[in-house]
Amino acid sequence: MNRILEIALDVFWLAIIIGGGGWLFLRTLRSSEEPTKNAFKLIFTTILVVGEVFFVRSMIGHLQEGTDVGNAPQALVMVGSIVICGVILSILWTPQISGMIFSPLTNLFDGGNEPPEYKPFYSIANAKRKRGLYQEAVAEARRQLEKFPNDFEGVMLLAGIHAENLNDLQGADNILNHFCEWPKAPDVQVAAAWTTLADWHMKHGLDVDAARASLQKIVERFPETQLALLAQQRLAHLVNTEKILMDQHDRPKIVVKEGVHNLGLRDAGAFLPPPEIEPGKLAAAHVKHLETHPHDSEVREKLALIYARDFQRLDLASMELLQLINEPRHSPKQIAGWLNLLANFEVEMGADIETVRATLESIVTRFPDLPITDQTRRRLARLNNEFKGKEKTPGVQLGVYEQNIGLKYGSPRKL
Repeated sequence: MNRILEIALDVFWLAIIIGGGGWLFLRTLRSSEEPTKNAFKLIFTTILVVGEVFFVRSMIGHLQEGTDVGNAPQALVMVGSIVICGVILSILWTPQISGMIFSPLTNLFDGGNEPPEYKPFYSIANAKRKRGLYQEAVAEARRQLEKFPNDFEGVMLLAGIHAENLNDLQGADNILNHFCEWPKAPDVQVAAAWTTLADWHMKHGLDVDAARASLQKIVERFPETQLALLAQQRLAHLVNTEKILMDQHDRPKIVVKEGVHNLGLRDAGAFLPPPEIEPGKLAAAHVKHLETHPHDSEVREKLALIYARDFQRLDLASMELLQLINEPRHSPKQIAGWLNLLANFEVEMGADIETVRATLESIVTRFPDLPITDQTRRRLARLNNEFKGKEKTPGVQLGVYEQNIGLKYGSPRKL
């Protein structure tokens, strides 16, 4: 029974040694710069340790059977063999052991043994593009895209060369639309691709219809999202953008009028700047624009400013701002800014302090992590002083003093 137990223990320890050695073998080979050398060391270590284990086991058996006097030389031989085995192993594995101990510290400086990230490199394509070698740049970009299909940076680089350098808008259109049809394309990248394509159609082709079609694809692909809202706002300004680009492309001749005669004799009022557009007409134009493009936040904010500053209509200004505030697709930063603007209108046009406080507190409640929230908290703390500053200070009636007092001389000096 004891013999069976000893064999079982030998098998157990042998399995542990083989398993540990195998794990160490694989780990060392993966991180090693000299895999052949380390493989030989691991095989040699395994043979040495296994042989030493069996040798020690056999010596222990002889020690149990012999006398105390006869056991002394065998014990010395066993201890010596263990020491020699340890020395050999330390010589073999000291560099690896010290590396494992100190690698967490050294990795902070040299990056460790982690392999570099496998990613495309477009530096060659960009360099060729800057040198005017556009066809070579296209070939290099396509070479990288063959290794990394549908890489967004490479796709935009390739499309940009076609659109901006080769005047091939159709080629850029095909490249970006092919990327956008990829099922795994991220939504943000798809929207960015179509937006950039719209910009190219406006800038290089002066083609409003093609730009509108690209932006409309975003609205249809991502309905009721912030991406669609941004595209709708861009659509609302396409006509103005076209006019600006056309003026830049075909600059009209500027006719210089004849100078003013008798300049020094003219009334100063004749040189005043031309009058601004009447607020009523400007507001009507904004209202008409918003009927066609209700998501144009810039124009709606301008309309709210006209209602508040020119007509003193807090109700109409609040109605326009609340439409912007209640649109969930707007960013928190925009909504917080409009709430702050609404509070300014309420203060300027005589709303009570509780109404203003409720408006400002809604910023703190809805957006506790925005930088504007800290400013709002400070404003709430001094809101009473802000309202006191709006109160009119009663005038002080001054007395009636003698006129022309500065023209009179003092009393005559006595000689």
